[in-house]
Amino acid sequence: MRSASWPPMPWRRFKLEQVPVLGLQHFGHALTLCLALLLWIVDQHGQLKPSQSLNWLDIMSEGLTAVMLAIWLIQVRSSRPAGQVSDLLCLGLAAMLLGGWVDVLDEFWRLPKAPHWCHFLESGLGLLGVLLLTWGLQGWRQEQRTLNEQWRRRERLFREHRSLDGVTQLAGASYMAAQITLERQRGRRGQLLMLGWQGFEQLARRHGLAEAERMLQAAGQLLLLNLRPDDLLCRYGSDRFVILLPDCDSALGAELASDLRQALAAFAHASADGQARYKLPVLAAQAGCDEALPPEALLLQLLERLRP
Repeated sequence: MRSASWPPMPWRRFKLEQVPVLGLQHFGHALTLCLALLLWIVDQHGQLKPSQSLNWLDIMSEGLTAVMLAIWLIQVRSSRPAGQVSDLLCLGLAAMLLGGWVDVLDEFWRLPKAPHWCHFLESGLGLLGVLLLTWGLQGWRQEQRTLNEQWRRRERLFREHRSLDGVTQLAGASYMAAQITLERQRGRRGQLLMLGWQGFEQLARRHGLAEAERMLQAAGQLLLLNLRPDDLLCRYGSDRFVILLPDCDSALGAELASDLRQALAAFAHASADGQARYKLPVLAAQAGCDEALPPEALLLQLLERLRP
């Protein structure tokens, strides 16, 4: 019998999540080297075409396609975090770019048709890129499903990144107004809540803007945890949060408003140095989404009701 002190076999501890991703730390240098290498190969094995036989329309079309692929690649590379999905998207676009680069060179050089690698350079790179890009897009689709679930209480039905608040990462008043309009067009009942603190401006002046922003961030996370799956939380401005409660009558809205107000009132924000905790009185206002007022006017009316 095997001794209990023996370490477990390595394959018993192995998990799929432990497989490292490519990382592509030197991706740009490698791609530049490949572009230069393809130019050298074509120059060595191809025959330069006379200038009078060049088709400038094809050169402009294929050259613009290669430039756009390079721009897409730079955008994906600079905007996404490292990971398997990013690697596949970048590799797919890079292979398509290399194939497009060969098509551009083919307009200036006449390539031999006999070697098999010539066919791969002209057609295989583009096909490989499409397959890798499709694989990456499938992973991106699964990734977006996960992210959409995380952002479910921050956005509904459509996404507009320009409306996001930089402090709380919540959408703003214009996004909420658009959501109210959609609710009315669908004929659905709903309630609007607005919550805010009394004395927040004085706290910000006393302890600084950075401390006030930390308090807003924490309060936004707290409210998100207390919302229903289909509710929407936005930041109206300053310390005012506005919440859309779809499929909700006034009685249920009042109950939810009371719960959210109690949760925010019990919230004690700890300062960055941990030496102080801040608690402020909470104000709340409620209105129905089906009122005759325009969405912007309805939000302003809620703001007026919120004043102590």
